[in-house]
Amino acid sequence: MNLFEGCVKGLVRYMYYVAGLAIVGMMVITTTDVFLRFCVTLYATFHWSFMESWRPIPGTYDLVAMAGSVAAAFAMAHTTVESGHVAVSLVIRLFTQKIQAVFKLVTDTLSGLLFGILSVRCVVYARDLKESGEVSMTLQLPFHPFVYLLAFSAFAVTLVFLIAIINDMKKVISK
Repeated sequence: MNLFEGCVKGLVRYMYYVAGLAIVGMMVITTTDVFLRFCVTLYATFHWSFMESWRPIPGTYDLVAMAGSVAAAFAMAHTTVESGHVAVSLVIRLFTQKIQAVFKLVTDTLSGLLFGILSVRCVVYARDLKESGEVSMTLQLPFHPFVYLLAFSAFAVTLVFLIAIINDMKKVISK
């Protein structure tokens, strides 16, 4: 179990770094595009010849949207590992430790099932997008690879919940 848990946590850590790179990429693309748009305005006003060929980045919206989908999807598993999601435990805290452990087991099981179903449905949807040839408006980037990445991320979250379920079972049995 420790080897499996270590591999999943290593994968999640790698995904978290990719999400961070996607956010940095979004920042660089957006900042560069805004700067180049400003330069176009300066050229229109002052006619500085060195700015004559400067143009905004075509498809900035497409690039930022795709990078945003990667950032959100790949950060999901890390947030789950760190228990960073919003949790309301106002009523649950009133119960005994054993009942709290049972609630956590049930919640993690349902969450794992939800993300497992999400992963499978994303694969089906990505296959449909690939067959239909759906692409972004400006750059004509295909959507299906990004939906496959979302499916992969949902599967990673499912693995995180599987580990949590096993650990929850140990707690329920031991209490």
